[in-house]
Amino acid sequence: MTYIVTDNCIACKYTDCVEVCPVDCFYEGVNTLVIHPDECIDCGVCEPECPADAIRPDTEPDMEEWVAFNRKYAEIWPVITEKRDALPEAAERDGETGKLAKYFSEEPGAGS
Repeated sequence: MTYIVTDNCIACKYTDCVEVCPVDCFYEGVNTLVIHPDECIDCGVCEPECPADAIRPDTEPDMEEWVAFNRKYAEIWPVITEKRDALPEAAERDGETGKLAKYFSEEPGAGS
C-alpha cells in the first residue's frame, strides 16, 4: 500500500504534509503536490496533516488513476521537503469538485 494525493490538492496545495514525511516522497507542481508511490513507506503520518483531506490510501476504491497520476508527476517534478504557504485561493477552492479538469497544470513547482 501507499498514500497518494488526489483531486482536492489541486488549486490548494497545502504543504503541511511534507514536513512530517520521513522519506521526502512529496513532489511539487505549480498548483498541487504528488507522492511518489514507490518511495512512500506507508507510514500514514501525512494523511491527517492535510487540511484539504486530499491524501488517501491507494487501497480505497478507484484509486488506480491517481496512483498513475502521482507516479507520473513525481518522476518529473522537484522534491519538496519544507512547508510553504498554501495557494492564495486555497480556502475557496477546498472541497470543489472537478479540479483536475479545471485547474491542473503540468508545470513543476519551485523545488526545494
